[in-house]
Amino acid sequence: MHVHILGIGGTFMAGIAALARALGHRVTGSDRPLYPPMSTQLAQLGVEIIEGYEHDTLEPAPDCVVVGNVMRRGLPVVERLLDSGLPYCSGPEWLAREVLRDRWTLAVAGTHGKTTTTSILAFLLESAGLRPGFLVGGIPADFEVSARLGDAPFFVVEADEYDTAFFDKRSKFVHYRPRTLVLGNLEFDHADIFDDLAAIQRQFHHLVRTVPGSGLIISNGGAAALETVLDAGCWTPVERFGGPGAAMPSPGWAARLVPGGFEVLDPAGARVVEVLWSMPGAHNAENALAAMLAARHAGVPLEVSAQALGAFRGVKRRQEWIGTADGVELFDDFAHHPTAIARTLEAMGGGLAGGRLVAVLEPRSNTMRMGAHAATLAAALAAADRVYVLAPAELGWDAGAALAGLGARATACAELDELETILLQELRAGDRVVLMSNGSFGGLHGRLLEALRARARSETE
Repeated sequence: MHVHILGIGGTFMAGIAALARALGHRVTGSDRPLYPPMSTQLAQLGVEIIEGYEHDTLEPAPDCVVVGNVMRRGLPVVERLLDSGLPYCSGPEWLAREVLRDRWTLAVAGTHGKTTTTSILAFLLESAGLRPGFLVGGIPADFEVSARLGDAPFFVVEADEYDTAFFDKRSKFVHYRPRTLVLGNLEFDHADIFDDLAAIQRQFHHLVRTVPGSGLIISNGGAAALETVLDAGCWTPVERFGGPGAAMPSPGWAARLVPGGFEVLDPAGARVVEVLWSMPGAHNAENALAAMLAARHAGVPLEVSAQALGAFRGVKRRQEWIGTADGVELFDDFAHHPTAIARTLEAMGGGLAGGRLVAVLEPRSNTMRMGAHAATLAAALAAADRVYVLAPAELGWDAGAALAGLGARATACAELDELETILLQELRAGDRVVLMSNGSFGGLHGRLLEALRARARSETE
């Protein structure tokens, strides 16, 4: 079968491409210009890609067109598709029909931490010898691909609340019908499609309604917005987790930080296991605990998961070390919501002796560009010693005013070249730089690393 994917370069749709190839289908697609890591994954799969939707003629006619949620009415290829009468579906619909049917689906939902938690869960099942399938909104370092068909029965999926397609405005995750569901957290986001938090909670409750009574929901007991979702009706057993002392409606599991990792406390407060691993921060410990509880539901003992986590290598673009040049450490992170930004900086600031924590942010998400988080941005960046924000003219709000509370610590730049120049002038040995964007950031990571290397060479000549 010939499967053609519109919007193939997104992390989710590139994963669909990988799964379709594993099922033996011919896969083609179209998108705007792509960037790593998904461009690399698609190239390795041998997928033929048409650049630009206006050039995609849907010829020769595919057997099925899978439509990504970036597609809109008015795009030439969408109008061709509707006029052609070709069969089409959304990515989540295709995934549910072609892959998840008859599988034990373990889904991870929440505003933050989905990719990391999903990656950990797939890794734990893999370490236990279960060979799960998975689809992750990123590339786990331990697998080097974002999706894999795996062996029955287990399939792990990152369950996104964003809408499904231009013809299906439900959240993607309502298609997945999980037996094991992780609810990591819930805050307002995606202001381009949701009016308020209540609208997102309604979608999360649709997801809760799909979990069977014989399944399990693992929920962050400290997230009041999730409790509101569960209070609206829940027909499935719930296990809660959080940090030590978190206010929960009923006793829950906890992750307590210790040197080199964290320990797991059961709902009675007793220590069960200790995890020694390299991922910093309380939020990563809670992500890992949620994954451990989900793996436990699939038959993996906590002790086995705790041992395995010591070898977990993380996820690309999640606190990912890019390199060190001229004494400056560079990291790449996907954070683009104030809470995720604050948690990333809190984690990255640990163990920094004598140097500065430097935050470099591209407010690229639709919600950020709309200014929905402008009022809380300065507080989210407060843990950094220096803050630089790329604020192009088309940004819909005044970044300088939003960062005013940070005083001289913060700088807003209208152009990428200007930002790179200022960084090269101001960065010094001992600095830890975290570049945060949900896009490519104009290649700033590589540009900055090479420029710092050149600076180091010139200093030794």
